Order: sequence, then C-alpha cells, then structure tokens
Amino acid sequence: MVSPVREAVCLILMVALCQVRGAYIRPKMNQTIQSLLRHYVSTTRIDDEKRFDGNNVFPKEPPAGKMETKLLFMGGILESYEKLLGHMLKQLPTASPQTDSVDSTAGDGGAGPSGDVRKDLRYILTKVQELKKKSFHEQEMILHGLQDLKHVQMDNFVVQSKALWELPWLYEEASSLSDNSERRRRRRRRQARKTQLRG
Repeated sequence: MVSPVREAVCLILMVALCQVRGAYIRPKMNQTIQSLLRHYVSTTRIDDEKRFDGNNVFPKEPPAGKMETKLLFMGGILESYEKLLGHMLKQLPTASPQTDSVDSTAGDGGAGPSGDVRKDLRYILTKVQELKKKSFHEQEMILHGLQDLKHVQMDNFVVQSKALWELPWLYEEASSLSDNSERRRRRRRRQARKTQLRG
C-alpha cells in the first residue's frame, strides 16, 4: 500500500517540478526543455530519489541584498548554464539521438521540440546566450575579471613583487569604496528615521 502511494506522490511531484512555467518562457522553449528532460531521464536512468533529493544544483533564490548583487549572481548562474549546456553538447555522440517529438498546440508556427537532442540543446543554449548578452553583459565582464583573479600565479616572484608594489593603491581604493558604502548606509538610516519622525 505504501509503495503505490509513494510512487503516485513522486510522479505528481516530478510533473509539478519539471513543468517550466513563467511569463518569460515561451511555449517552444518550455516544450524543448520538457523533451530534453524526458530524453535525459530515459537515457541516464537516474532514479527519482537522487534527482529529487532536495539539493538543488543552483539556488532558487539569489542572495539577499542589493539588486547589483542579485544581477551578478544571476549572471554567474547563466554563465554556468552556458558551460553546462556546451558540455552536454560535447558529450553527445556524432549522430545525435532523437528526443520524443511533441506536436505544438501553442500555435507558435510549428514550435516545439525538434526531436533532435543536439538541435534542442543548441536552441536552449542560444536562448541562454541571448538573455546573458541582452541583460547581463556588465555582470559577465565582472565575472570574467573575478575569474582572472583566480589564475594569479602565487608562486611567481615577479608577480609577488608587482603585487606588493600595487598594494598601497589598491588598499586605498578598497578602503575608500568601503567607507563610501558605509556613509551611504548611515545616510539612508538617518533619512529613514527622519521620515518616521515626521510621519
């Protein structure tokens, strides 16, 4: 008795979680994602217990804080998706496997998954790249700058010498930015208190 109930709950949960909805997701993109999900579920044989273990690959909520922080975070997630989808494309065999082709009922002029995994992955990758280029260009530049910082050669004596030479200016700049940020925060608090006292 427990097993059929558990299976039914898992099936309902899977259908609810897998259905992509939103004002920004076009029906063609939604159908393509669903087709790819069906393909990868059937070919990878990953059981539902592992897939729905409660640990997301990417956080559903961006970190609390300023809009700039959220935009930077979402830009990083889009960059990760771009790399992930590119990796998935490279993993495909030369002759692309077929996905379950679903006829479109959205009236989007034949929109819907193509039935070709490679073509579907390229379509989703293109959509991610378009969004990233259109709305997250500045964040992408910041992320690339941060990634470059990870590749500083720590054991190179020339790099160490140059870094020490640059430290006073960079330390001064970082302190100034931090101080300006703190001043703005205090000013906002004072203005909020004045507004509360007046109201």
